[in-house]
Amino acid sequence: MKAFLPFLILSIFSSHLTGQITYPSSNIGLVGHIDPQSTTIGVGGDARRYSGCWGWYQANKNREYALVGSSTGTWFIDVTNPANPVVCDSVSGKFSCTWREIKTYQNYCYVASDDGAPNTFQIIDMQYLPDSVRVVHKGTTYFERGHTLWVDGSKLYVGGETKPGVGLRAMTLYELANTPAAPQFLRALPSDFPSINYVHDMFVKNDTIYASCANQGLNVLKYIGASNTFSLLGSLSTYPGSGYNHSTYITQNSKHLVMCDEVPSALPIKVLNVQNLSNIITTSTVIPHPNSTPHNPYVIGNRWAFVSCYQDGLTLYDISNPSAPVLAGFFDTFPQGGDNVGNYNGASYRGNWGAYPFFPSGLILACDMQNGVFLLQANSLLGTAVGLKKTENKLTSVKVYPNPANTSLTLQLPESGNYTLELSNVIGQVVLKKNSQAKEVQLETTSLSNGHYILSIYSTGERVFSKKVIVQH
Repeated sequence: MKAFLPFLILSIFSSHLTGQITYPSSNIGLVGHIDPQSTTIGVGGDARRYSGCWGWYQANKNREYALVGSSTGTWFIDVTNPANPVVCDSVSGKFSCTWREIKTYQNYCYVASDDGAPNTFQIIDMQYLPDSVRVVHKGTTYFERGHTLWVDGSKLYVGGETKPGVGLRAMTLYELANTPAAPQFLRALPSDFPSINYVHDMFVKNDTIYASCANQGLNVLKYIGASNTFSLLGSLSTYPGSGYNHSTYITQNSKHLVMCDEVPSALPIKVLNVQNLSNIITTSTVIPHPNSTPHNPYVIGNRWAFVSCYQDGLTLYDISNPSAPVLAGFFDTFPQGGDNVGNYNGASYRGNWGAYPFFPSGLILACDMQNGVFLLQANSLLGTAVGLKKTENKLTSVKVYPNPANTSLTLQLPESGNYTLELSNVIGQVVLKKNSQAKEVQLETTSLSNGHYILSIYSTGERVFSKKVIVQH
């Protein structure tokens, strides 16, 4: 079914002023803004300066960074104080670049671009931030061009990879665990499924790959490490509002998938039931405005779906009822056009490219192709669902050690009780869960990938303690 809720009845309409531009919004507020690239180099005359973005939390220094792709390179911005974001460093890339995508593993940043040759794949060491970063690889040894990246555990997936002497491969897979500065090639999808022409983007969870395959729709694959092969779990090629299948994001319980089709413009966002991969069902379709073009979705828990919608900015949907999503808020990063301001100008692919709503502090990063980097908050809606800095530890005197943890993490609680213990990764996925009534509990971390996690303790459904921890084998 299609659900639509005009933004005027969401709440009292608000707007934010930055410089000489007013940004309409509802239930999402502006905290900070930065526009670090002074040059207006663009492609096609639309002054496009920015593209993909991601976030990184530096646990040993308790700092948060926005990693932002632009038409000249990649920016590393300290957003720990979001009202006063500071550029720490930048790394140049192919000049006048339309596409640049970024993902992280441990203290490494991986940057791919899909603009024409000559181009390079970059690996950047961020451990020296906030002082500086260091480029540890810049070349074509692994590949020259990649359209999108995803990191699942210690595995790096590349969608639409182009390598000199090899050509275009729909999707490739690399291992990062042993040598994150020198990825080890594992497998190319065409080796198992040559009929899949292209993987535009992929969301991967525990080696299950939800692959957005452009005009071939959605394919759900599994990487099998023992045999180093891909298998097909399910597919969806015909569905309401189908077009160029662009990107997806799954709920924490893995029951529903939010999916965006980018071309042609103004196609609806889809919510799919993926509990039975042999029978994937379109549960609902929704679009904020008749001319909106969804681009990239991001899901927090099982309720909140942020969706970048180009001219209409960053939208937020409540998908707690997947059959009837409700538009709960928005922040319009591109008031030069779009239906929020009643001025849709026909240029569908301008405005908000992507976002990152997974910072431990609850900060939301949104990157606009023309208007720069926005730091937002949605506290009135999300409350304590996100943001360790906003969560009061009602359970005091909890000891957590060792931190960093190797094979296990020990918790000493002040008293026994009915507790639920969870470890979540930096994008909100629960990777370990345990119920306990004891005062001392051990969580086995041997199977977890190296990296940063959030430890949460719940009592009678309420989170009473949270702490940032590191797993380092």
